[in-house]
Amino acid sequence: MTPNPPPEAAPPAPPTLGTMRERYGPRYRWYLLLSVMVGVMASIMSSTIVNVAIPGMSHHFSLGQERAQWVSSGFMVAMTVSMLTTPWLLSRYGYRRTYAGTMVLLLAGGIAGGLANDFSLVLLARVAEGLAAGVVQPIPAIIILRAFEPHEQGRASGIFGMGVVLAPAIGPSIGGVLVDLFGWRSIFFMVVPFCLASLWLSYKFVPTTAPGGVAATRGSGLDWRGLALGTLGTLCLLNGLVELRGDSPLQAGLLLGGAVLAFAGFVWWQRRIAAGGGEPLMNLGLFQYRQFAMGSVVAFIYGTALFGSTYLLPVYMQVGLQLSASHVGTILLPAGIVLAVTIAGVGRLADRQPTWLLVSIGLALLAASFGLMMVLRLDSALWLLVAFAIIGRIGLGFILPSLNLGSMRPLAKPLIPQGASAINFLRMLGGAAGVSLCAIVLEWRLAAHGDSLANAATSPARLAAFDEVFLMLAALCALAICAAWQLRRPNS
Repeated sequence: MTPNPPPEAAPPAPPTLGTMRERYGPRYRWYLLLSVMVGVMASIMSSTIVNVAIPGMSHHFSLGQERAQWVSSGFMVAMTVSMLTTPWLLSRYGYRRTYAGTMVLLLAGGIAGGLANDFSLVLLARVAEGLAAGVVQPIPAIIILRAFEPHEQGRASGIFGMGVVLAPAIGPSIGGVLVDLFGWRSIFFMVVPFCLASLWLSYKFVPTTAPGGVAATRGSGLDWRGLALGTLGTLCLLNGLVELRGDSPLQAGLLLGGAVLAFAGFVWWQRRIAAGGGEPLMNLGLFQYRQFAMGSVVAFIYGTALFGSTYLLPVYMQVGLQLSASHVGTILLPAGIVLAVTIAGVGRLADRQPTWLLVSIGLALLAASFGLMMVLRLDSALWLLVAFAIIGRIGLGFILPSLNLGSMRPLAKPLIPQGASAINFLRMLGGAAGVSLCAIVLEWRLAAHGDSLANAATSPARLAAFDEVFLMLAALCALAICAAWQLRRPNS
């Protein structure tokens, strides 16, 4: 008799959330957060660092200001709209395939942009990077709210936020050195090591399952009509705001009217799909939760103030206070370090203190920072400028880890991916509008005071115009505090 063949070894268990937890133990959730943090840092770095390369790129391709601006604008539009697709992608393909796919797309965009000899290819590479950045950015909030216990979520948000803030703080400094040594193409290649590291981490720690630990399923198709309407609305809004700065008020009005119609059509279509039992791109049922609705208002206004001030502060320091570019970097560096430290500390506070209180404190500090800028004059000491910038960054440190938690904790768990996607979309939409809003109001107030940015010398009238823009930002933050107050739980 021939001996029975040895039994075949059982195939390894698929790397689901459960098997990963068994393999790596209680620390697994931190490994998972670190894995996605590397990818998000790469995506944020790609969004901010390219600004250092625009002058060299413009010279190489002989670009005017309008065409060069699309290097940033194309990325912004692609990132904002693609955030809406994250819940569908996670449900259909699971965490690992979605995350790894975005990193491959970001890697391809970086390599293609660095090797491109035609500006159209550079622009296409930036759009690809923007699509990847938009999909990946809501994922950490989903993981924090689903993989961590409530008493750990604040600490996880703080650690994640600290890492994400360091990317744009350090990126431009390293990028400037790379441009000086190797030219503008080196900026695109900077994301390559981060993408390779994130791909390795994804295959080691990121599960194949969808949110909730369930298997990824095909389900219904992507809501392409909703995505098209959202893209059209975003494009019309951003271009309409840009045209307001030019000499075409009719074209600006038509574009802004188109944005209103596109977003109204988007809302109507989302309601229709939901009524028919389909899966809308944005579940409008989220806004029936009062805390989420108010958190979305805060996110939009916060994005407007944050991105608007990011544009305004360097212009104010160089054009209003006549400081050199090197001075600007030196002044903002301590504020960036303080921001990273604050986020880590406030993250721990968010596990013990009401998030609405932390968000309100942050908005109050941000408003105070903008208001204090109005007391500066040409002969003011530089340490005052440093101190006021630090106050604003401490405010941001209070807001960043707390806003998502306060807005999304009340949501039913199946709605968390949709919630993370929607609130990130609204924050980025507010941010995209904030840059144009600050530029428009600044030019308007400069003209009202009889000055313009083209003048070589500064004047009290120019400082008065900047002061009025800072006052507008402070007022927006004060308005956001009213919404943040509504983040309280109904019984508190």
